[in-house]
Amino acid sequence: MPLDVAPSSITPLRQEWFTAAELAALGLQGIPTTKRGVNMMADAKGWSAPEREGGCWRMRQGQGGGLEYHYSVLPAAAQAKLTHTMVVRAPEATRMSVAESWAWFDRQTETKKRKAREKLEALDQVDALVLGGVDRTDAVRHVAQSRGISWRVIYDWSKACAHAARADRLPCLVPRNAGDVATAEMSPDAWTYIKSEWLRQSQPSFQACWRRLVMKAEAEGWTIPHERTVRRRLQALPAGVKTLLRKGADALREMIPDQERDRAVFHALEAVNADGHTWDVRVQWPGIEKPVRPVMVAFQDLYSGKILAWRLDTTLSWHAVRVAFGDLIEGFGIPSHCWLDNGREFANKRMTGGQANRYRFKVQADDPDGLMTTLGVKVHWTKPYSGQSKPIERAFRDFAQDLAKHPAFEGAYTGNSPTNKPSNYGSRVVPLDVFRQVVEEGVREHNARLGRRSVVCAGRSFDQVFAESYAASGIRQGTAEQRRMWLLSSEPVKARAPDGAIHLYGNRYWGEFLHGCIGQKVVARFDPDALHEPMHVYALDGRYLGAAAAESRAGFADVEAAATQERRRKDFVRKNRAKVEAEGLLSLTELAKAAPRVPKPPVMEPPRLVRPLFAGNTALKAAPAAAARKGEAEDLQEEMLRGIAHARPLRLISGSGGDA
Repeated sequence: MPLDVAPSSITPLRQEWFTAAELAALGLQGIPTTKRGVNMMADAKGWSAPEREGGCWRMRQGQGGGLEYHYSVLPAAAQAKLTHTMVVRAPEATRMSVAESWAWFDRQTETKKRKAREKLEALDQVDALVLGGVDRTDAVRHVAQSRGISWRVIYDWSKACAHAARADRLPCLVPRNAGDVATAEMSPDAWTYIKSEWLRQSQPSFQACWRRLVMKAEAEGWTIPHERTVRRRLQALPAGVKTLLRKGADALREMIPDQERDRAVFHALEAVNADGHTWDVRVQWPGIEKPVRPVMVAFQDLYSGKILAWRLDTTLSWHAVRVAFGDLIEGFGIPSHCWLDNGREFANKRMTGGQANRYRFKVQADDPDGLMTTLGVKVHWTKPYSGQSKPIERAFRDFAQDLAKHPAFEGAYTGNSPTNKPSNYGSRVVPLDVFRQVVEEGVREHNARLGRRSVVCAGRSFDQVFAESYAASGIRQGTAEQRRMWLLSSEPVKARAPDGAIHLYGNRYWGEFLHGCIGQKVVARFDPDALHEPMHVYALDGRYLGAAAAESRAGFADVEAAATQERRRKDFVRKNRAKVEAEGLLSLTELAKAAPRVPKPPVMEPPRLVRPLFAGNTALKAAPAAAARKGEAEDLQEEMLRGIAHARPLRLISGSGGDA
């Protein structure tokens, strides 16, 4: 057998079989140098025994005939000298590099690897006996007998790894027969047809595709192998190709391991995520005749996993998201980051308008900033139904599996699909107040449950982890004005006369500040789930006016309520009287005394009327008292007419006859 020789220091041997003359001519150690001597040695060693044909000797092909001996029958010293300068070449079809050989060996089954190790162990035993001075033939027979195998098998193993160095023999001892998969003939068109048939998203069975292939092959004259061969070829296609074409792109993406995201990088309330969940419970919603399946909008802390705020509604809408986010602000503070999907309910302009990475709805340059943008919350968009980027979907799965099947909902549970309905489906409808109470208790239990196995919790509850981090973290708290921003705004409503009360959704709201808005329209901001709470009133130009309390109704014969209302009126009158006194007004007597006096007007002398005297029909008639001076007037008239003719200034005659 060949000794350990570095592959880089040897050259390929051109032949494995040698005649007696060729062996004699090589001058190998322990081999006679004459043809006769080699033949005598072969007879003595049993190289040419009939049972060793094919392993140790074979008939020479070509002119002259004779026998050829395999080099593996030579003594170890002769083999060492032979392989010191040469190595047996593997057949061209099976030859591969050392690295490729070991890579191929690594892909084999453990059973094949174990059998190869057993073969190598047997060959090592033969080599050890030969190096100890035992004849190779005797060594092979001894090892074969001890292992209960034929000595021919050992020669076959030696032949299989004769071309390799000692350290690289193991891959050579694994059978390389590939069966019929790579050798069976098949028409290319037939192979294309069966692949196209089988690799469809309807996922047809192989038997159906095979029957159609057989009929098509008969019509087209295609050559096809056995059914099992075609099946193996289809199964040998790349797994990604089979998954993509038969199951779709979503299934292909699932072949990549999920990303593990470390939420320990945050602190409590630094980052939250939100989503909507439709409950599988039939609930009687006030004002709606048919039962509905309520929708929950919830916000979850990413660090701890605690559900921080949630609201119920008949549908998933932007105002449900808004009021749930408002509960988060009111109860805990303002987060720095929020992970949302790009649905219309979360990506609406009222919530996320102005975000730099917002790509839903048409963006206008004059769009107002949304609530989250105004409060400085950085929004991150995720893929819908992505549990890796929205851990809250894991909590919703718990609610669907456990809380939706609460005993209080028995008969109202709808099942998680149209084909998975309980036998008592539709037998009961849960009132909204009962449903809300059970969900509220379920969320509290979800947050307080011990034994959470996340890296952050390590056996503790969501509540414990959140409280510990919340107490040691800097949380942004909203001002009173910021906390009012989440409230929903109504259409402009009128403050009715005579008291300025606002009537909305069947309720009446009033505050003293509304006296200044009587007959005017205002905007009211409110919580739709707490209409009994005060309503914040704004002017149409956005100025905050005040909070109007809800006016409760009283029974017609409720004496106590009537007395309370009367005391309220008296207090209102008393306060306003105190305000009047604080103004320091004058009494009626003092006001009458302080009234200004109107002085008498001075005596007026009779006015002297000055009138122009014109000629012609416009001349004034001479007064009787001036008749005696007629001649003088005529002279003056003539003089005036001459002055007019010469564009001279008009002379006036006073009423008393003097010049003016």
